[in-house]
This record gives sequence, structure tokens and C-alpha cells, in this order.
Amino acid sequence: MAKKAAIIRGDGVGPELTEAAIKVLKAAGTRVELIPVDAGYEWWQRHGGDSLIPKETWEVLEQVDAVLKGPTTTPPEPGAPRSVAVSIRQRFDLYANIRPIKTIKGVPARLGDVDFICVREATEGLYSGIEHRLTPDVAIAVRKITRRQSERVARKAFQLAAERGWRKVVVVTKRNIMRECDGVFIESVDRVSKEFPEITYEEYYIDNLAQQLVKNPQRFNQNIILGSNLFMDIISEEASALIASIGMVYSANMGDDYAMFEPAHGSAPKYKGQDKVNPTATILAAAWMIGYLGEREKMDAIFRATEEVIAEGKKVTYDLGGSARLSEMAEAIAEKTRQILGS
Repeated sequence: MAKKAAIIRGDGVGPELTEAAIKVLKAAGTRVELIPVDAGYEWWQRHGGDSLIPKETWEVLEQVDAVLKGPTTTPPEPGAPRSVAVSIRQRFDLYANIRPIKTIKGVPARLGDVDFICVREATEGLYSGIEHRLTPDVAIAVRKITRRQSERVARKAFQLAAERGWRKVVVVTKRNIMRECDGVFIESVDRVSKEFPEITYEEYYIDNLAQQLVKNPQRFNQNIILGSNLFMDIISEEASALIASIGMVYSANMGDDYAMFEPAHGSAPKYKGQDKVNPTATILAAAWMIGYLGEREKMDAIFRATEEVIAEGKKVTYDLGGSARLSEMAEAIAEKTRQILGS
């Protein structure tokens, strides 16, 4: 039976990017059934309700094997629905957000070549959504850390290291201040580490890690950097700057039997409809998705094609020093993919 994937068009530049990704997937000859659906701030502005995701989209998400989510806008005002990403992560228990941070050939590395993976617990922490306005002048938020989710995301981090032959997991905490929450997290990591005796772990406090990423990022090469939700949201964004552009950074949200793939960047509404932004992150997220669904050869071809187009530098967007449109870069990647696969 053919696998199925939902394609959330998203907001801002999202529809342009997902269209580009679909073009490349089709060039690779994917047999995954791709089902475009709506969700996001723009849909909510038109229809309202208590979710940024319409009922019809939830029904599709329940039936497919994976999701490609275009960038979506999250309204910041109090009382607005939670983000599309958080809603899906919590609904399907996608506890591990994974962002590879790797220098791509042909893109100047600001602070030297890097190659590591950020792993973020994605369902709880300060993103649990447990907030209260106690008085007009006082608000509180609960940082929920559980042993179950901490152990699961730690196991995913150690498994990723083992699969790559890497030997270290860097654990991000602020345990000298938040002793109980980060105590639960580091205890969980320690327990899971015993399942992987060939891999060590080292604890860094969040402020020191943020500084070390700028001072000497190569110290983290061939490491997995693991942490709770807010810490790793910030750290993975900082790490993205090491590889030229946030438009290059793709990610996955993994559960035990379901996954959502997405570019790491936002919806960039000021560029909507301009055919301008870098499609790399969305295309590589889509490629990772079909690899997850069993099409590894096609995934590898798209990754190789993307790297070759960027290395050539002829059909790349403005942030990579070129003058190509979004659609032109996507078409170049699609054509290169066809050549690699001989189709």
C-alpha cells in the first residue's frame, strides 16, 4: 500500500515553498501520495475558531503516515490558539525535534565547518502552554519536565549518535539554578546513557553553551546536542547562523510511529508572493520525509542535487549570493535530481 503524506501549505511564503518541494519530490519520482491541506494564521483569520488547524485537516493528519509542514505564523496575542507545530507535536506525541547543522559545500562557513545535530524535547517544558495571569500585573508559566519524555528524547539522541558512529552527547541544562526540573532531565539522560556504553555525555549550562557555539563551534562536531524545549529552540536557532542562512535548516519532529518534517524558519510574510526566498530547507525537509517513508535512494538524490546546485552557485537565491528566484532554484534542483536518478 502506498504511503501518504499531508502537505500543510502554511502562511506567508509557505505555499510557494511547499509547491517547490512538491515539484522536486515529483522529479524524484516519489510514490508517496501527497495531500495538500490548510492550516495556519491566515486560515484562522478567515475562519476563526479555537485552533489554527481546521477539522478537515485534522482528519487528514489522522490518516496519513507523515506530514510536511510549510512555515506558519503563530499569533502572539494572549488567548490566540497555540501554534500549528506545537499542536501537532502534542497531538501525535512527537517528542523529538531534530535539526542537523552541517556546512554545505559551496556556502562560506562564517566560523568554520560544522557538523552536529540538535535534538530538542518538543512536547513539554515551557512550551507546555501552562500559563496563568495571577493579577493584571503578574503572570506565571510552568516548566513541566517529565521523566518519561526526557528518557524518550534522550534515547533518540543516543540512537542518532550510535547510528553515525559518534561518541558524545552534549546535554544542555541550567541545573545550578533550576535544580528540580533539570535534575529530572539529567537523571533521565544518565539512566538512558547506560544503554549506550560506547557513548559519553557531557553537561553544559545553557549560557556557556551559547557562548561556546560562537567561540569555538568545532568542539561540537560529531556531537549530538540535547536539551529541553525552550533551551534547544534557542540553541538550534543560534546554530543555524553557522551555516549561512536559516533558509538552509530543515528539521524533523519524531514520535514512535509518526513524524512531521518542516523548515526551521518562519513564514516571512513580507516576502509572500515574491518568489524570492531560499527553498533549500523545505526541499530537504520533504526529502527527509520520503526517506522516512522508505524512499531512501530518492531522498539521497535530492540531498545530492541540492548540494550540487548550491556548490555551482548559478541558480541560487539572494541569501546565497545569487540572483535566482525561488522557483528557478527549485527547478534546478528538480532537474539535477532527475539526472542523478537517470529519469
